[in-house]
Amino acid sequence: MYEYDDKRLEHLREAAKRHLWMHFTRMSTFEEEDLPIMVRGEGAYVWDASGKRYLDGLSGLFVSQLGHGRTELAEAASKQASTLAYFPVWSYAHTPAVELAEKLASLAPGDLNRVFFTTGGGEAVEAAYKLARQYFAARGKHHKYKVISRNIAYHGASLGALAITGLPAYKEPFEPLLPGARKVANTNEYRCKDCAWKGSCTLRCADDIERVIQYEGADTVALVYLEPVQNGGGCFTPPPGYFERVREICDEYDVLLVSDEVITAFGRLGHYFGAERYGYMPDMITCAKGMTSGYAPIGAMIASDRLMEPFLHGKNTYLHGITYGGHPVAAAVALANLEVFEREQINDHVLANEELFRSKLESLKDIPIVGEVRGAGYFYALELVKDQETKGLFSDEESEHLLRGFLSRELLDKGLICRSDDRGEPVVQLAPPLICTAEQFDEIIEILRPVLERAAEMIVS
Repeated sequence: MYEYDDKRLEHLREAAKRHLWMHFTRMSTFEEEDLPIMVRGEGAYVWDASGKRYLDGLSGLFVSQLGHGRTELAEAASKQASTLAYFPVWSYAHTPAVELAEKLASLAPGDLNRVFFTTGGGEAVEAAYKLARQYFAARGKHHKYKVISRNIAYHGASLGALAITGLPAYKEPFEPLLPGARKVANTNEYRCKDCAWKGSCTLRCADDIERVIQYEGADTVALVYLEPVQNGGGCFTPPPGYFERVREICDEYDVLLVSDEVITAFGRLGHYFGAERYGYMPDMITCAKGMTSGYAPIGAMIASDRLMEPFLHGKNTYLHGITYGGHPVAAAVALANLEVFEREQINDHVLANEELFRSKLESLKDIPIVGEVRGAGYFYALELVKDQETKGLFSDEESEHLLRGFLSRELLDKGLICRSDDRGEPVVQLAPPLICTAEQFDEIIEILRPVLERAAEMIVS
């Protein structure tokens, strides 16, 4: 039923080459290589059209928290679609959106009680950006529009979110972007030059935010975007005291703090929200991906009550909307997904197993090119280096050959889906479904070890 014959498979591959424009994909890659076409998923695994099984070590794209083939989520979608398949939340409401908003408000920290739905993470980031600007304008602070984010951080691909993104190569083709986006240091402890000789973290990375606010003028800066664990560059975790210091800075200069949790929310770090794990109170949370475990597209911007306050009176309206935001089917699936989280104690499972996962990955550090293992929860990266002792860097050509010329294809051929990424230094990123246990961890290592050992031999030779 799921394994296609050669004729159909060849047709699909040719049709994909001819018509399907894949996202963030070098289309030239598949001029000579076969395109994997996935047809089925179950638990932590997916199968392609030729019948080959893969361990989904990236949860699709940090999405499939509960794994594949969860019939209760599919049934929730079917039930809602047969009742009310679509209605907007523009001057109307429907039951799934109301109940999901109430549920998210109950899970979010502090007074983050106002939920604006989108269809994905980039839209949620855009919504937070626009809200901040209109909020300050409503308070008579029309010049507060600038936004601060971290180097190498990714926050989305729309023009507003792209301005916030800290990856120059992603931005250059679309410049000029929205003005006023500024970048600060990230929390890459492995390569931190500020604290390398001081024995402990000085929180220079947090103080860099204050430096930029002062340089730009506090009356011009509206908000700061930070991920609890930064994805771009490979799972940069915050040093102790980092978010406490950032919160102090934002409060002092009347700047909003956005916790961008498109990836890290809904169990990825063992909590519903990463802000809870690291003990800080943002003014907004942006989230998406794991809210439905990928069974329907949805995202949200969750804001504090005070940000809603200017829009509760008179003619003031937050002038933003998305046709499919809060889609009833997606909202129903999200509610079902969160019910499973509670019933199966998914967050507790992640916290109970994260150290085992880390220790398995740490065992790979005897391979000469594995420089560091970093991350939290079920969200880790292995940074690859030319020399462990010096943390030596690869040239651009070496990195290209290592990641795209060998690792990406070899790991896929061996049955592991993960991410080989060089948006910062080269990393292999792993974020398996949150249902995974020691069995899947061992399988990840069994695939990774010989491939990384072979890569190390290639570098030496």
